[in-house]
Amino acid sequence: MNNKIHVGSHVSTRDGFSGAARMVDRLGGSAFQYFPKNPRSLHIKMPDLQDARACAVYCSERGLVSVAHTPYPSNMAVGLSRGEEHYRLTVDSLLNDLIIAEACGSLGIVVHFGHLKGEHVLVGYQNIIRCMNDVLSKWNGRAKLLIENQAGDHGDMGMTLEESVKVRELANQPEKIGFCLDTCHLFAAGQWDIQDTEGLLRKGRQLGYWDELVAVHLNDSKYGSGSRKDRHARIGRGMIGIEALKAFVLSPELTGKPFILESEKGEDGTHREDISEVLSWS
Repeated sequence: MNNKIHVGSHVSTRDGFSGAARMVDRLGGSAFQYFPKNPRSLHIKMPDLQDARACAVYCSERGLVSVAHTPYPSNMAVGLSRGEEHYRLTVDSLLNDLIIAEACGSLGIVVHFGHLKGEHVLVGYQNIIRCMNDVLSKWNGRAKLLIENQAGDHGDMGMTLEESVKVRELANQPEKIGFCLDTCHLFAAGQWDIQDTEGLLRKGRQLGYWDELVAVHLNDSKYGSGSRKDRHARIGRGMIGIEALKAFVLSPELTGKPFILESEKGEDGTHREDISEVLSWS
């Protein structure tokens, strides 16, 4: 088995989807993340399919893997609380992201677990499951919907591995759903004791979480465990530290998974230095 670590970073699509792939390749990475459309809006984008196909071909030729990150307003937990129009826009936006990701040859679309304020938390879970069902009932591609865990800065929802596993389990088509784990979020949520990484790995095995893990956001944390602050730090420059991150990355459960850096860039304006650091661990 090839033990090479697949690591890269979130990159701009300023030069198109194929330009994003070429950028991470130049940085020495083999994995990347991009926004399929304006990250601040749910409005539908008609993709440049020629450019998307060029991205898919380039990645196939160069051995690159990618994921798309849905726009920040995507919040599956709100359901109809903001009205029918907003709900339909959320569903249509997620489907639009899946179409773009598929065209680019990406593994899936990352969407935050979501949060709902002012109502019983169970309503939020029900909304998430309904939203996923409505999106995936119209989707037959290979790209998956990837649930990302949360730090807890917006509320209690989505902080644990158990929650991601359960909403996937209760969905109509769980085979179309996977996970994206953010290490900073997990640590900030108090769900990762860095003195006992094996305990985290064991819990994931018991839950079947690792079997459905598709991608990892590899971020250090500017704040301590349980802080519930979603503030990413560069590799080894935060409260998690290189030792714990390295132990996690090199664990058998994570073999072959793509690791995406979302932290601040280095002095050269890129993630080249951090990519090189992670690659040195293998």
